[in-house]
Amino acid sequence: MVCFRHKANAQFTFTTNNGAITITGYTGSGGTVVIPDTTNGLPVTTIGDSAFQFCTNLTSITIGNNVTTIGKSAFGGCQGLTNLLIGNSVTTIGDTAFSVCWALNNITLPNSVTNIGFGTFGSCFSVTNITIGTNVTSIGDEAFVECFDLTSVTIPNGVTNLGFDEFIDCYSLTNVMIPNTVINIEQGAFESSGLTGIVIPNSVTNIGDYAFQFCSSLISATIGTNVTSIGFQAFYYCSSLTSITIPDSVTSIHAQEFVGCTSLTNIIIGKGVTSTEADAFQAAPNLTSVTIDSSIVNEEFEECYNLASLTIGNNVTSIGQEAFYNCTNLTSITIPNSVTNIGNYAFQSCNSLTNITIGNSITSIGFEAFAYNPSLNGVYFQGNAPSADSSAFFSDNNVTVYYLPGTTGWDSTFGGYPTALWLLPNPLILNNEPSFGVQTNAFGFIISWATNISVVVEACTNLADPVWQPVQTNTLTGGSSYFSDSQWTNYPGRYYRLRSP
Repeated sequence: MVCFRHKANAQFTFTTNNGAITITGYTGSGGTVVIPDTTNGLPVTTIGDSAFQFCTNLTSITIGNNVTTIGKSAFGGCQGLTNLLIGNSVTTIGDTAFSVCWALNNITLPNSVTNIGFGTFGSCFSVTNITIGTNVTSIGDEAFVECFDLTSVTIPNGVTNLGFDEFIDCYSLTNVMIPNTVINIEQGAFESSGLTGIVIPNSVTNIGDYAFQFCSSLISATIGTNVTSIGFQAFYYCSSLTSITIPDSVTSIHAQEFVGCTSLTNIIIGKGVTSTEADAFQAAPNLTSVTIDSSIVNEEFEECYNLASLTIGNNVTSIGQEAFYNCTNLTSITIPNSVTNIGNYAFQSCNSLTNITIGNSITSIGFEAFAYNPSLNGVYFQGNAPSADSSAFFSDNNVTVYYLPGTTGWDSTFGGYPTALWLLPNPLILNNEPSFGVQTNAFGFIISWATNISVVVEACTNLADPVWQPVQTNTLTGGSSYFSDSQWTNYPGRYYRLRSP
C-alpha cells in the first residue's frame, strides 16, 4: 500500500494494478477533496470499496475524469457531504456508494454511467434533485430509498427494471417520468412516495406487490396496455386516487389491491382479467361506479357503500361469494347471459336494491345470495329456472320472481316466493333452449311474449341489403310458441326477425 499527498492537504492511500491506481482510503481532515486524474504519472481509475466511508468531515467531492468505478460504500456515511461532482468517465457506481450522505442536496450523474448499484443513494435525506445520465441501463434495488426531500426524477431510456423499494419513503417525490423501455416495476418501487400522478408506459408488463402502496397524494394512475399482472396491495391506501382503468391486457389482480382508496369513485376493469383475489376493492367508501368485464370473485366489492352504478360485461362468467355484499346504494342490477353462477351472499344486504334482471345462462344461485334486501320487488329471469338455495331471497318480503313464457322448470313459487309471467313489451326469440337452432329437417326456436297475441316471423338472406319476407304467423298460446322453418336448407344463409301482424 502506498500513501500520497494532494492539494488541500488531502491524504489518500492507494494500490497500483496494471498501471492504474485504486484509492483505498483517506486520512485527511475533510472539507473539499479532489480526486485527481493522475498521480505519480498513473491514471486514477477506481475508488475502492469503503475508501471514504464515515468521513463525516468531508463537505465536497470532485471525482477526476479518469475514474471509471466507484466502489461499494465508497462514500457511505459521509454525513457532512453537500456537494458531489462525478467525472465523465465513471460507468459503475457500487452498492451503497453514497448512502447516508444526509447533507447531499443535488446529484448529477454523467452520461458515462451505465450502472447504479443497490442502495447507492439510500437515506440521502436532503437530496432534492437527481439527474440520471442517459446511458444508465441498470438501477439497483433501494437505490433512492428514504430520499425524503427528492421532488423529481427522470429515468432515462434504456432502463428496463425499477427495482425493489427503489423510491420507497421518498415523501416529497411528486413526479417521475418512466420511459417506455421499462418492463418491470418491482415490489415497493414507489411505496410511500409523494407521487401525485403516474403514467405507466405500454412497455411495462408487471406491477409488483406494494408498488404504489401508501402513496396518499396519488390522484391519477394510467396503466399501460401491456401490463398483465398487478401485485398484492399495489395501490393499497392510495387515499387520493379518484379513478382507475385496468386495461384488457391485465390477467390477474391480487388481494387487497385498492383497499383504503377512500377517494376512488370510478373503476373500469378490462375483459382480460381471469384471476382476481378476494378483497381487491373492499371498503372503497366513495366508489360510485364500476364497470367490470371479468369474473368476479369473493368479497371483491364488499362494503362499497356508495356504489350506485354497476355494469357487468359479457365476459363475466361467475359472481363470487360476498362480491357485492352490503353495497347499500345499488338500486338495479343486470346480470348478463354469460354468467352461470352467483355465489353465497353475493348481493346480500343491498338495502336499496329494487330490481334484478338475470341472464339466460344462470344454473345456480348460492346461499342468501340476494337475502336481506327489503326494497327488492322484482327479479326477472331470462332463462330456465336455475338451481337455487332455499335461502336465496331470504327476508325479501316484497319480491316477486318473473320468468319468460316458454322457459322451463318454473312453479308457482321460487325460493319460497311467488312467481309470475314476465310481460314483455316486444316478442323475444329464446336462444338458450335445447330446441334453438338446427333440428331434424328444420331450423327452429321458441318465441316468447306474454300478451298471447300473434307474431309474424320474417326472414331475409342479406343483412347488408335486407328484403324481409314473411315466413310464418304464430299464435302465442300461453305466451309462447315454437317456430320451425323447414325451408332453411334452400338458402346459403337466412336471418329472422319478429313483428306484430
